[in-house]
Amino acid sequence: MIRKLIVAGALVAAMTAPALADPIEGTWKTQAGDNALITSCSNAFCIKLTSGEYSGKSIGKMKATGGGNYVGSITKPSNGKTYSGSGSLSGSKLKMTGCVLKILCESQTWTKM
Repeated sequence: MIRKLIVAGALVAAMTAPALADPIEGTWKTQAGDNALITSCSNAFCIKLTSGEYSGKSIGKMKATGGGNYVGSITKPSNGKTYSGSGSLSGSKLKMTGCVLKILCESQTWTKM
């Protein structure tokens, strides 16, 4: 009986404890000066611009690979083309990289707001 109560208590505690956000989640200032919101979505992280000329556009989706690194896709809002992408988090800086054939790459460093 006591064992059942302990298990039930642990389940209730796990269900009511606040979920810890991944460090990539939040609002970021892009290199161009726009704001980008990164939120959890379907076992990944979705990136959406929330200010600037392309406000409201979804520009990427990434999955955590560990150690502050992320992989997925990045969409360039000016032309709508999607590239293989990666992100590398270091403190309040996020280096975002989009590549074509892993040869031609473009990077930006974002700052957490």
